[in-house]
Amino acid sequence: MTHSEKLKRIFADALDIDIDIVTDDLQYNSIPEWDSVAHMALITELEEHFDIMLDTDDIIDMSSLEKAKSILIKHDVRF
Repeated sequence: MTHSEKLKRIFADALDIDIDIVTDDLQYNSIPEWDSVAHMALITELEEHFDIMLDTDDIIDMSSLEKAKSILIKHDVRF
């Protein structure tokens, strides 16, 4: 599984949504499932799966799947 596929699966699982909904356009609060509680669950999953520790600014800035990719790249995750 590529990192892109893994990231989409993490988003789908953490937000409890169909993986087909997970696109680069997916934005925080654009769907009811991605609220503040789900956001923190998503952060936890990303940290565990990619073995990283996100700082507060990264957590706040993670407003889309595309932004998540750019934040993970800062932590040496390659897409």
